[in-house]
Amino acid sequence: MARPAKPAVFLDRDGVLNEAIVRNGKPYPPRDLSELVITHGASAALEELKRDGFLLIVVTNQPDIARGTASRAEVDQINAQLAAVLPLDAIELCEHDDKEQCDCRKPKPGMILHAGERFAVDLANSFVVGDRWRDIEAGRRAGCRTILIGDGYGETFSFAPTVKLASLPAAASWIVQQSRRGREIT
Repeated sequence: MARPAKPAVFLDRDGVLNEAIVRNGKPYPPRDLSELVITHGASAALEELKRDGFLLIVVTNQPDIARGTASRAEVDQINAQLAAVLPLDAIELCEHDDKEQCDCRKPKPGMILHAGERFAVDLANSFVVGDRWRDIEAGRRAGCRTILIGDGYGETFSFAPTVKLASLPAAASWIVQQSRRGREIT
C-alpha cells in the first residue's frame, strides 16, 4: 500500500538556513564550520513548520566542490552541523557546476523531484524557500509554490516567486497560514 503524499518545504541552504557571505554583492557559502552562522529564528521557524506537518528538505547547490574551492568533506561538515541543530528530514546536494549540465543543479528541479519521490511528497501542496532566482525557478518547474527571501541580490528573475518575504520566520508563518487556509477549504 502506498504512503499518502505529504507536503514538504524545500529549503535552500546558504542565505536561508545559514547566512550567505556576501562579497561585492554576490552571495557565497561558508567555507567551513568557522564561517557557519545559522539565520536568526531559523530553528523556531522550522519547528513551526514541523508542527504543521511539513517535511523539511534542504536542496542546495554546492558547485564549489566541482570548482575545487571547497572539499566534499567541508560541505558535509556544514550539512551535518545544520542537521544536528535544525529539525531537517533530509539534505539533497548537487556538487556540480553549470557546465556539467546535470539534472540536479538548480534551476533544474532534479533534487526536488528526487526527494519528492523518495519521501512521497505532495509537490502541489509544497513550497520552495530560497534567496536566488535558481531556487525560485527550480520550485516552479517542480510544481511548488515559491518564496523568495530577501531581494534576490539584484538577479534577474524569469518568473516571479509566489511571494517575497524578508526572512525564514516570515516565510514559515506565511506557509502555515496558507496550509491552514487550504485545509479549511477542503
